[in-house]
Amino acid sequence: MGLPASHSSEMIFFPLLIAASSPHLFTIMETTVLLKPGEADRIVAGHPWVYSNEIQRITQPPADGELVQVKDSRLRLLGSGFFNSKSKIAVRILSPERIETNESFFEERIRAALAIRQKHLPAATSFRVVNAESDFLSGLIVDKYEDVLVVQISSLGMDQRKSLIVAALQKMFSPRAILERSDMASRKFEGLTEANGIFTGELAGPVSVNLNGLKFETDLVGGHKTGMYLDQQANYQAVSQFAGSGQVLDCFSFLGGFGLHAARAGAAHVHLLDQSAEAIEASKRNAAANGLAAQCSFETVNVFDWLKANTAVKPHERVIPRFDCIILDPPSFTRNRASVPDALRGYKEIHLRALKLLKAGGTLATFCCSHHVSTEFFQDTLLSAAYDTRHILRRVGTYAQSPDHPIIPMIPETEYLKGFAFEVVR
Repeated sequence: MGLPASHSSEMIFFPLLIAASSPHLFTIMETTVLLKPGEADRIVAGHPWVYSNEIQRITQPPADGELVQVKDSRLRLLGSGFFNSKSKIAVRILSPERIETNESFFEERIRAALAIRQKHLPAATSFRVVNAESDFLSGLIVDKYEDVLVVQISSLGMDQRKSLIVAALQKMFSPRAILERSDMASRKFEGLTEANGIFTGELAGPVSVNLNGLKFETDLVGGHKTGMYLDQQANYQAVSQFAGSGQVLDCFSFLGGFGLHAARAGAAHVHLLDQSAEAIEASKRNAAANGLAAQCSFETVNVFDWLKANTAVKPHERVIPRFDCIILDPPSFTRNRASVPDALRGYKEIHLRALKLLKAGGTLATFCCSHHVSTEFFQDTLLSAAYDTRHILRRVGTYAQSPDHPIIPMIPETEYLKGFAFEVVR
């Protein structure tokens, strides 16, 4: 016997009361988002974003930021997440189950994320505690710089629950201060304005951040991103092995992460280049604070211009290689797929000129932090530069972001940083 019309796939959904033994699995979820046929596979596989054009219908208009349940076209539950009509990402799924996003929920999720860091970076005192999608907290980043936490929020649902997030962090870490650095342009796509400030505690002046036993003076209030590049922490140490006792060039040096690790590893001399005068001055102070100033020199300059000027020769002359190790860690050259060709030209340019300055047997360590440039494209661009400069390279290292920035392969957006070390064979 068929179901009555009121129980068909077009049924009206009534408020659903869910109870469970876990204290955060108890909520009233009034709105259901139903996906179009064929749109559920990516969500089932673990990707947390439901795009607005994937939605077939919504049982009733939810408020922006409201917790909703998501079902496939056959009414099977896919998960629960925050809704936002202003964003192309209409729902950011937090769990495959029905949940309540109270303080206990955030504490449980953050503790799980912290356990991953304690497992894979047991000696680190500064690291990313929460990395948004890869910790199943879409739109939330939490960085720990010694006894100070920096929060960055990029989604409306998380923004509406700041007080719960801060309360959980305060309970777990008892930090000296909790700052907000939600000053990224992407917030406008969620209908949000930029937001900076201090949630709790006090902070005056820079914080001395310990990375692999080196101290880095970091401006958490006005510095770049949330302060510094924690995603390179493991790579700073790994690349330093190639410094030997030779001459090292650190391009796009920022606060001196790669350069100072190379100096500590025994480099005879490290020359650091960055176009930011503030970054160069900070890296000078960092070198002095770590007893490495005598091995380092610094230059405020556009790296492209410097490389061009130092590889310029007259006809029938050749560039004399000067460095045993060159490190290229530029900012992202592209923010979207449309500009990838231009970005690849930029990457090829710096690799062409760096290879001309690298001695035979020397090592080029190079990085790309754009999600839109694949590892394969990046390596091909480097090898194209090697071909044009008539170099044969041996790959001696492959790098990704540090383990406090976990990669979930089913969420491609969580993987963005890639790098290689290549040795010049001839």
